[in-house]
Order: sequence, then structure tokens, then C-alpha cells
Amino acid sequence: MHKVKAIFALVAAILFAMSPVYISGFNGFSAGQFPIPQDTPPVQPAGYAFSIWGLIYIWLLAGALFGLINRYDDPAWDAMRWPYIVSLVLGSAWIPVANISPAWATALIWLMWGTAALALIRAGTRDRIWLRTPIALYTGWLTAASCVALGLLLAGYGVLSQPTAALLMIALALALSAAMLALRPDTPEFAAAVVWALVGIAVTNADPVNWPVLALSGAGVVALALLVLRGRPDRLS
Repeated sequence: MHKVKAIFALVAAILFAMSPVYISGFNGFSAGQFPIPQDTPPVQPAGYAFSIWGLIYIWLLAGALFGLINRYDDPAWDAMRWPYIVSLVLGSAWIPVANISPAWATALIWLMWGTAALALIRAGTRDRIWLRTPIALYTGWLTAASCVALGLLLAGYGVLSQPTAALLMIALALALSAAMLALRPDTPEFAAAVVWALVGIAVTNADPVNWPVLALSGAGVVALALLVLRGRPDRLS
């Protein structure tokens, strides 16, 4: 059964990585998908920031292949596989859902985040490069992306203004990140992915200058860096 799960994990990683290829492309929610058009929303990172997906896809594939070949019966790997598989299978369907409905896509990405977070919590401490790093990057970026999607939804349906939604969702992403780093202080890669998103948000809000969002994004980068530095060196190995 362990090897079957390892095979499922690799297949899920392949499906997830191939989803932008075999499914019509996605360049972000269009402004017209919301009752209140979301033009240049302050909660969304600059377009270049989404290039991190390429790194995540490749690293998840490499890790799943390594796990199948070398660690299919290792408890440190096996414990995280079911939530990992569920998250990637859900992720392989995210683009077509997002093209149809931002609301359903937001619900789906939060499920992706929840199962990815569980996989990271369960992941063992060995094989950092192949196990912890790809899952940590994936979960970190999903932490930011799920909050961004929710912020767009809240502003797009008039629940909150764009500036308020941006500030609240950045704060939520930081709170979730702090909780994860408390549970897994040995995953600075998680923090790196969130920081990448925060920098992207800062770039979006640099012209024209949105000082509250810039200030909170900058404070978040510093706070996450401090949380990582607080992790004991022996837990980061």
C-alpha cells in the first residue's frame, strides 16, 4: 500500500504540473468576473511573482519521484502523502474552476491550502531538499494565494473596500504564516514563499503609492524573517 500511495503522489504531482498545459490558460481573475470590477486590486501581487509556480511545479515533481524511488516505505514520507495527494488533485482542477467562478475557485484554493498545510505538518524531518522544501514552498505560496483570492472576492462583491480587503488579507496571511512557523520552525522555505508574495504586493502598491499596504507588507517581511531566525539551528538542518 505504501508504494501505491507513492505512485499516487507522483501521478498527482504530474497532473498538477501539467494543468496549465492541458487546460486553457489562466492569467488571473478578470475584472469583469466580479459584480464590482477589480481593476488593479491592491491585494494582488505583481504579475512577475506568479513565476514561482514554475519552481513549485518542478520541485514537487522531483520530490514525488525521489519519494517513489527511494522512500516509498518511509514513515516520514508516508504520513504526509494522503493530504499531499488530495491537495494536488484539487489543484489540477483549479484553473478551469477559476475560469468559471471566482467564488468556487476561492473555496477550492482554501481546501488546497488546508490539505497542503496538513501535509507539511506531517512531513518528516529528513530529506529536506526532496520532502520539506517543495511542500513548504507550495504551502507558503498557497497561504498568500488563498488570502489574495478571498480579498478579491470580498472587494468584488462589495463586502469590503479594496484597501480594507488588502490590509485584512495580508494580516490573515501573516497570522497563518506565524502559526505554521510555530508548528514547523524548520521550514524557512515556507516563509520565503510568503515573503515573495508580500514583495509582489508591495510592487503592485508602489505606483501609485499605497502607504498602508506598503507598510504592512514591509512589516510582514521583517516579522517573518525574525520568526525564521528564532528557529533553532538544529531544527533547520
